[in-house]
Amino acid sequence: MALEIIGAGFGRTGTLSLKSALEQLGFGPCHHMSEVQSDPGQIRLWNDAAAGRADYDAIFSGFRSAVDFPTAAYWQDLLTVWPNARVILSVREAENWYGSFSQTILPLIADRAAWPEGAAPWLQMTERVVIGKALNGRTDREGILAAYRDNEAAARALVPSGRALVFDAREGWAPLCAFLGVAMPTEPYPRANTREGFADAVRSGTESTAA
Repeated sequence: MALEIIGAGFGRTGTLSLKSALEQLGFGPCHHMSEVQSDPGQIRLWNDAAAGRADYDAIFSGFRSAVDFPTAAYWQDLLTVWPNARVILSVREAENWYGSFSQTILPLIADRAAWPEGAAPWLQMTERVVIGKALNGRTDREGILAAYRDNEAAARALVPSGRALVFDAREGWAPLCAFLGVAMPTEPYPRANTREGFADAVRSGTESTAA
């Protein structure tokens, strides 16, 4: 199955809500870090990708769309595999995004001593993908923000061609549905994975991986 939608937005830009929205609109299953976290096979495949041995057909088998990390670190590579896919760049104001990222994903990766039992394989993969690939090996504030802005600029460059949508979840269904050419649902746009709930989500996922 070819990917129809590729998410270019980094984690903590409303990607879990976007996953739910895309599945509700008929573009599921949607790949997200939540699938990787609970699947040793996905962890192995993404470690291979980080080592330059990507098998994207295997990674995305059965998925129609993909958002969040690890996809967001490789979205430009994925466009060469599926050139007809559309790109959705989920966004937050850069400083606001950094505030969330630096209190959730970054400390989880950086503090190896605090890694939950059984989570090491997933966190090692995440470190390689997020820090090594998406952030160009940088963990300082300036380097992280530069990588975020560079990634955003690369995706925004596709907007004039009609291939990409810059999407802020606060805008709700309208721009997303217009871009995808589907009817708007009557329910509110999904809201998931708040900063406060991030640790619980990680804990439950890593416990599933270790089980």
